Amino acid sequence: MKRILIDYKKLDHAVAARLIDAYPDGYGDDDIITIKKPNGEVLETVEVRTEDTIYLVKISKSLSNFIANFDETIEKELDKDLVTPEFEEDSFEALESASEELESEDSY
Repeated sequence: MKRILIDYKKLDHAVAARLIDAYPDGYGDDDIITIKKPNGEVLETVEVRTEDTIYLVKISKSLSNFIANFDETIEKELDKDLVTPEFEEDSFEALESASEELESEDSY
């Protein structure tokens, strides 16, 4: 089984979904795996398993925010794809007026 140390921003969607499923309410002290790199740097990670790989996802403040706001972020992304732009009445009238002016200039 492969072990991969990775930042959550580089996870593909399937592994990110597993991360959220594994820690729906966030992670606690018991979930943290501490790794000491050869240069002495200490990293804190959480584990996400797939069939063939163990991902050690680096912990950061942004990871906590990602997990906490995942549902809200996904809903916003989905809604953004479904929303059609709305035109304000003033903008539409200005566009019509400009079109009429161009048509009248072309008629000379």
